[in-house]
Amino acid sequence: MILISLLLILTALAILGFVFWKRKALGLPKGQLISADSEKWSRCERELFSPHYRLVGRPDYLFKEKGWFIPVEVKSSLPPQSPYRSHILQLAAYCLLVEEVTGFAPPYGVIAYKDRRFSVNYTPNLKAELLRILEEMKETLSSGYEPRVSKSRKCLNCGYRRICFG
Repeated sequence: MILISLLLILTALAILGFVFWKRKALGLPKGQLISADSEKWSRCERELFSPHYRLVGRPDYLFKEKGWFIPVEVKSSLPPQSPYRSHILQLAAYCLLVEEVTGFAPPYGVIAYKDRRFSVNYTPNLKAELLRILEEMKETLSSGYEPRVSKSRKCLNCGYRRICFG
């Protein structure tokens, strides 16, 4: 019985140590970890969904900091001088989803590259740009236009691979 208790304590400490190390290594917010979508440790039970915008997604991490839910997107690439626009818009989509699900817009989100992180303010201008792009995408899809698809390494693990390549 003592051995089982010791194993449970060591397992819990290992999990806490991994979370602390990962948080420090990525420069993640100091708030409470609400969900994580990572290969090594996953607590995210479901994706965030907005019926109004017909948008679904799951940030890599979601923290609660000072009453705000803060999405974090982790990128495996080396850090650029400033975040790529596509990464900013992906993060903005997570901010929009958090706003739709919780009723409160997060003040910012985080993009974490290897060795560098960027806090991105979720401003009305960023939200407006995202909504404009979502509308363009909706119009493109409803027009019947089918974008040219090229197979890449990213396609191998994509959840939409069956749709693109039938």
